[in-house]
This record gives sequence, C-alpha cells and structure tokens, in this order.
Amino acid sequence: MLLGFHGATTMTSDLETDVRVSREAGYKGLELWADKVYKYLESHSLAELNALFVDNGIAPMSLNALVFVGFRGDEYPEVQARCKTMCEIAQAINCPMLVTVPSPTETRWQLPWSDVVAEYVTVLRDLASIAAPHDVKLSFEFLGFGWCTVRTPRGAWEIVQAVDRPNVGMTVDCAHLFAGGGLLEELEVLDPKKVFAFHLDDLEDTCKEAITDYTRLYPGIGVIPLDEICRRMSAIGYDDTCSIELFQPAYWELDPLEVARNCRESALKVLAPHFSIE
Repeated sequence: MLLGFHGATTMTSDLETDVRVSREAGYKGLELWADKVYKYLESHSLAELNALFVDNGIAPMSLNALVFVGFRGDEYPEVQARCKTMCEIAQAINCPMLVTVPSPTETRWQLPWSDVVAEYVTVLRDLASIAAPHDVKLSFEFLGFGWCTVRTPRGAWEIVQAVDRPNVGMTVDCAHLFAGGGLLEELEVLDPKKVFAFHLDDLEDTCKEAITDYTRLYPGIGVIPLDEICRRMSAIGYDDTCSIELFQPAYWELDPLEVARNCRESALKVLAPHFSIE
C-alpha cells in the first residue's frame, strides 16, 4: 500500500511546502488539494509543476476535488469545464485520478433514491468521457453529512456499478463512513479494483450531528473503529493507496513537518497489522 500525505491536512501551507514535508517525513505520495495547485500555476508552468514532484520523488496520488457534480442544472457546463481543466493538469503531472464529490440539494429528502442514482449515473458517465482521453480516473466519494445526496458506501457502490465505466470507481473515507451511518459490512461487498482511494482519519468523541470535517483527528486517537475498517478493506484484497486526510484547524497552526510526521507515525500503527506499507 502506498501511504501518502494530504494537502487538506496542512490547509494553510502552500503546495511546495506540502511536497517538501511529504518527502522529509518519509512519504512517497501526496493527495493534492486542488486550490493549492491552482495557486501554484498562477506563477508556474505545468512543466514546473511536474518537476516539483519528480525532483522530490513524490507521486501525485489524486487531485482533490471535483466537487458537487450532480443536480447542477444550468451550472452543469461549469462542472464539465472544471473537469476538463483538472484532467489536463492531472495528465501533465501523471496524477491518476480526480476525487469527485456528490452535491447537496435542498430537495434531498424528497428525492426518491432512484432519482439520485439516475442523476449520478448520467453525470459520471459524461464526466468519465471527458476524463478518459486524458487517462484520468474519477473516484466518487460519498460524504457522511446529512445534506449530501450520497452518504454511504452502499450508495456510492450502487452508483459506481450502474455507471459501469472502467475509469469510474469510489473513495472510502473512514470519517464519512462513520458519520453517515454506513455499516462495516458494506465494505465486504466492494470490488477492490473499483476502490480507487482510501482516506484514513479519525474523529472526536461527539454526537454524529456535531461531526464536521473540522472534528477530525490523527488516526487511532478517536472513536472510529479503524482496526475493523482496515481489516475488512484488507480482507477484500484492497492494497492500493491511502492518504491521511484531516481538516483539523488546530493542526493547521502547527509546523507542517511535525504534522506530516505525526500523521505517518499514527497511520502506520493503524495500518501495519493489515497492510504492507510503502
């Protein structure tokens, strides 16, 4: 398993810092926060962006994220354009995928699930056709928040299966699995070849209604049953990539290298019983 750092874990740092601390902390990969990439490209070329990763020996694992892709109405052409731009960047730096995120909608609670599935099947097939010429995959990530249209592994997996495109898979995020009420057993039916990304994180001990991205913690010090999640992911044969995605503002105030090292140390304790780690 390739263990990578994540740009959201050091949100206030720039891309060059993320790459540097990833290398210095012993990682071989980095999941890129898209806004940092856009900022870097304001004053650098795509060739310089690629050289940043090559020179530091860091593999771009994914570009995060193509957000809120469904139920966009007249705004959908903006999603298509953003997908194309992100795919062009990804191709230039040998980044294999875009993390792709479902939308909130004011009418979620009135929507039949069949309508939700139909919307994302249509959208993901369309975006997959944009991504395919660039040799880029889309990793559809369920979000465990009440406002999201797709909240569980079983929901995302149903959609991915229905899309039936080789470059469309899904992301499993531990915090979203826990927050969204997904069952551990839902992981057991996943095809590991269609799980494109795995986000490792933990959560503060709070009621589920109070869970946000900002209540995330270093893996192993919170309430998520990470050992059981990892055991099930290993049992289905998953052994691809894993990044440590923490949106904890308290960590943003610390030295980025310290955070990167803390993340790696805590993640290895969680992952090592189940996976062979690069």
